[in-house]
Amino acid sequence: MINKLIEPVSQLLDKFIPDADTKQKIAHEIATMSQKHIHEIAKAQIEVNKEEAKGTWFQSSWRPATAWVCVAGFAVNFLISPIATAFGIYIPQADTSTMLPVLMGMLGLGGMRSYEKTKGLTK
Repeated sequence: MINKLIEPVSQLLDKFIPDADTKQKIAHEIATMSQKHIHEIAKAQIEVNKEEAKGTWFQSSWRPATAWVCVAGFAVNFLISPIATAFGIYIPQADTSTMLPVLMGMLGLGGMRSYEKTKGLTK
């Protein structure tokens, strides 16, 4: 698509610039302009990735926090609530139908990561 745009511009250069060397230089500059722009975008994205990789405590701790919330919900449902009910104390149950997919997804990804490490597929 870019070549389709460059060709008419190059033809316009023939009409307005008589010097062949200058014309070639400008045509080359126009032809490489999109590649330079893509290169600049890639460099900017690398800088953004570097900053995001540094992260903060909150960014790096969301997975463990999510796991602890799920563990706490399961502890309430299967440990604390049954024991409290034996003493006549009613504790509301957490909704495990929403927690279970989150926990299983995290455990599945963690299991895949462990498998990759044992096979030496990652650093």
